[in-house]
Amino acid sequence: MRVICVDDEKLLMEHTASMCVELPQIDEVKGFTKPKEALQWLEDNTADLALLDIDMPMMNGIELALRIKEKSPDTAIIFITGYSHYAVDAFQVRASGYLLKPITQEMLAKDVEYALSGKPKKLTSHVLVCTFGNFDVFVDGKPVRFKMWRCKELLAYLVDRHGRNVTRAEAFGILWEDRMYDRPMQKQLDIIIRSMRTTLQEYGIERIFELKHGTMRICPEQFTCDAYLFFEGNLDAINSYHGEYMTAYSWANMTEGYISWQMEKNLS
Repeated sequence: MRVICVDDEKLLMEHTASMCVELPQIDEVKGFTKPKEALQWLEDNTADLALLDIDMPMMNGIELALRIKEKSPDTAIIFITGYSHYAVDAFQVRASGYLLKPITQEMLAKDVEYALSGKPKKLTSHVLVCTFGNFDVFVDGKPVRFKMWRCKELLAYLVDRHGRNVTRAEAFGILWEDRMYDRPMQKQLDIIIRSMRTTLQEYGIERIFELKHGTMRICPEQFTCDAYLFFEGNLDAINSYHGEYMTAYSWANMTEGYISWQMEKNLS
């Protein structure tokens, strides 16, 4: 494996490079103190892994990582920095690791092993619910198409509630924020629920939804969801999060903020 180290402080760059040489996975290490020199070298060469300082003059490590990914999408990135507040930005460029200075041989070895162990696997399942970015449901890789957009939003909200019971009045408040929950609108909600259930039945996945005693819920054990795996500490799910959660729905902002906070907390 070929690795490049970029740090504007020469002694730190050389120290990181010397630790890399000791790792059995690494065959060649190239060091740079200027990001532009690293980019020029990558014009004619490839690297399996880039170890980047973040706080550098002229071009910081985040920008450098983006430029490297443009030239070589398969190059894994590990940031080495003295600051924890860059963590969320680091994961938005799909970094494989984030180490706080001073680093040890053990810390470096662990992150390098993960970064070079292969690309994060795509989440797969008979029923896959994706919440990072847009909200979508897939059955054997094919997207579920809903007849009305409110049916999809209702299901998204139930997924966001992670299996907790939702009353009809609560569901109505999500779908029609400023409308009065009167008899005609209760009938509209009935139509949405029936249409959603019909769609789930058509795709053979009606078991993911439960309606009992005036409340409804999603059944988390019946499908795979990127957000649920994130909260379980699944690394593939963590690496698939890039700062966006169910972007079409304003009510999802609170969960998005919590996920981003959890990401930064775990990395600090």
